[in-house]
Amino acid sequence: MARQRPRKRPIADINVVPYIDVMLVMLVIFMVTAPLLNQGVEVELPQANAEPMAGEQKNPLVLSVDAKGRFFLNIGGDPKQAIDADTLVARVSVVLRRRPGAAVLVRGDAGVDYGRVVEAMSLLQQAGAQRVGLVTEPPGEGG
Repeated sequence: MARQRPRKRPIADINVVPYIDVMLVMLVIFMVTAPLLNQGVEVELPQANAEPMAGEQKNPLVLSVDAKGRFFLNIGGDPKQAIDADTLVARVSVVLRRRPGAAVLVRGDAGVDYGRVVEAMSLLQQAGAQRVGLVTEPPGEGG
């Protein structure tokens, strides 16, 4: 009589090693690309001891004023191209009509004339912004 081999039961476990490998590769990719996602114009922010604003909005509308007094907006076209006052008012008013509660922030360079930042805030008010926040850095952190 021929002897039959005992049958092995199939293993019903899921092999998670490939999933862990994929997760680690994605983690490395996200860690490398996250610093590259910062968009905008280089400005040297003034330093102040101020409480951070509550994170009401994930994608705030940010108006940057560089050291030369030029305006840059993070929405509508190239965020690294300067825009004039009329274009600024038009773009901001369109965004605020679509997103009425959008957070509006001004990033003014520490070397820019104070009057230029006030002018930027006035233009934002003309466009319909009810509240405008100013972006600063904590003391000791260089721009």
